[in-house]
Amino acid sequence: MDKAQQDALKKAAGIEAAKLIQNGMIAGLGTGSTVRFLVDELGRRVKEEGLEFTGVTTSRRTQEQAEGYGIKIVNIDDVDHIDVTIDGADEVDKNFNGIKGGGAALLWEKIVATNSNKIVWIVDESKVVDTIGKFPLPVEVIPFGAGQVVKKFEAKYRLARVGGEPVRTDENNYVVDLHLERIDHPQELAQDLITTVGVVEHGLFLNMVDQVIVGDPNGPRVMDNPNK
Repeated sequence: MDKAQQDALKKAAGIEAAKLIQNGMIAGLGTGSTVRFLVDELGRRVKEEGLEFTGVTTSRRTQEQAEGYGIKIVNIDDVDHIDVTIDGADEVDKNFNGIKGGGAALLWEKIVATNSNKIVWIVDESKVVDTIGKFPLPVEVIPFGAGQVVKKFEAKYRLARVGGEPVRTDENNYVVDLHLERIDHPQELAQDLITTVGVVEHGLFLNMVDQVIVGDPNGPRVMDNPNK
């Protein structure tokens, strides 16, 4: 699949997911290439349909894009609930376990998600896999002692494409990517990671999502989590 085809599927999923946002809602807006299409469509609805809703974003990048469309964005601590959060995912398996954080926003993404009444992911079909782990697992690490954590994980810092410096998150932490190829016991790995001193959060989002909207060549299809 070339980039143009992939973008078309992402756009289709984003447009479909935008239908979930209704007047008066408080909506969590995720981060990443698929979410950009979602926010574009929400911006169109604000302008052309008069849609009015409040957004809580998982990154400053999404906040800037949304505010550019006139969408009201507030801090997560200024709302008492979030009706639905729509976000992307780097991988999702048949058990609705996912890897997120390819955009280095995993901490904010997980905070927003865990405070949401409903979680929806939008992905193109290439992100749906049998077993997660092929996509490198992001782990957010505080700067102090980060080198010790990297050594423990036998991993490397994620480096910026331009300049080659270590990537910093919106909380000014580092991201370490674990190249595991396959994760057969995600619950155990999640526990090991989150109890490692210096780790702030990891990119395993396990059985959290309620619904996945998949950009498919035959049109968007919906996967509902039977456990939610």
